[in-house]
Amino acid sequence: MASTSPSFSTSSARARSATCRISSRLPAGGCSCGLSGRGTACAALPCPTPRGGAILDLSFGLGLVEAVRDHALTSSDFSATDLAIDMLYLVEAKSAAMEASRTLNRRLRGAMLAAEERAFTDPLTGLRNRRAMTRAMTDLLRRGASFAVMHVDLDFFKQVNDTLGHGAGDRVLAGVAALMLELTRQDDTVARIGGDEFVIIVAGLTDRARLSELADRLIARLEAPNAFGPEGADPQVRISASIGIALQAPGRGAHRGAEDLLEASDIALYAAKRAGRGRFAFHGGSSGPEGGDRRASAEDVGKTGGGSAR
Repeated sequence: MASTSPSFSTSSARARSATCRISSRLPAGGCSCGLSGRGTACAALPCPTPRGGAILDLSFGLGLVEAVRDHALTSSDFSATDLAIDMLYLVEAKSAAMEASRTLNRRLRGAMLAAEERAFTDPLTGLRNRRAMTRAMTDLLRRGASFAVMHVDLDFFKQVNDTLGHGAGDRVLAGVAALMLELTRQDDTVARIGGDEFVIIVAGLTDRARLSELADRLIARLEAPNAFGPEGADPQVRISASIGIALQAPGRGAHRGAEDLLEASDIALYAAKRAGRGRFAFHGGSSGPEGGDRRASAEDVGKTGGGSAR
């Protein structure tokens, strides 16, 4: 291959004429080196000499990188004084720097997502935490969606910690979390917001009959013996739950914000506790048809003084 040679500049009319005559004899591609027809453009600049001859300056120009790739060229194919080698080193360094930058950006993005996930996850149970619950509820309110908030507080959980230790208590909490995920849908949000407090946001559902059925099933499963341990587990692991339910239906006495809804469900939870525990109550009135032994009413709680049912 011809090496790149320095070009000579002249302003004489004779030199320019010689250049034109030589250029007119070159093929349409501008080069007779045989590489132009192989997918790589090769430019030839004829430079006239004082004796009527010419020096051809052959170069791949902007197609240098493609030429090296297409024709498997090495440093021995270039003159020692050819700046093309320096250009190739710069291109290679740029490619390496860009790849390192992309790798770093991917790792940084992954770390950011992992940090955000940890910020919204309860470390013990793997459920959403209070911050995630508030964000989910606020998003539903902003979209004007209908949903129900079920505030669940475990009954008799303190006895588990006191008699079997906090390790057993942690296993029970993890088992309760798994049970709640089993009984709810993928679109629902299940969060642990305190020691033995949980909140279930049931998206798109405000039907009291169906919510009563869900609350009944949850309490029954929690009260099942050895529900959170292997066969032969200590029979003292017996718990239940009280549940307060608040409804959000736009245009029908809707609550103002996430904290208002949580407070309403907490009031209903207090009513369920007062009714004897192991029960559920709806905020704002009767919980539906009579006859359910787990139902309690929260309509008169405001007269007796609200408060937390923890």
